[in-house]
Amino acid sequence: MVWRKKSGGGLSPGRGAGADEEDKVPRGHVPMVAGGKEGEGERVLVPVRLLSDPSIAELLDMAAQRYGYGQPGVLRVPCDAEHFRRVVDGAMHRCGISSA
Repeated sequence: MVWRKKSGGGLSPGRGAGADEEDKVPRGHVPMVAGGKEGEGERVLVPVRLLSDPSIAELLDMAAQRYGYGQPGVLRVPCDAEHFRRVVDGAMHRCGISSA
């Protein structure tokens, strides 16, 4: 699982070549953003296996209620980054996935 502070409003045409490498998502992961205002927050790559965990599913339901199903870009979850870290860490523990 990779955490990274996110600032700014997503992709912009003037970004350097290294930016594409930073935005790549490994196979089997879903990028999500927690905390902050629109265009800010912490980006995390969540293993797809965790999406069926009840705690993660509840956050996805909350995101759908707040932002709808048509939100563009990275999936934003409506909680602060620290709470999201705890939820994801707990889900990883329950699914037997190492956080390292």
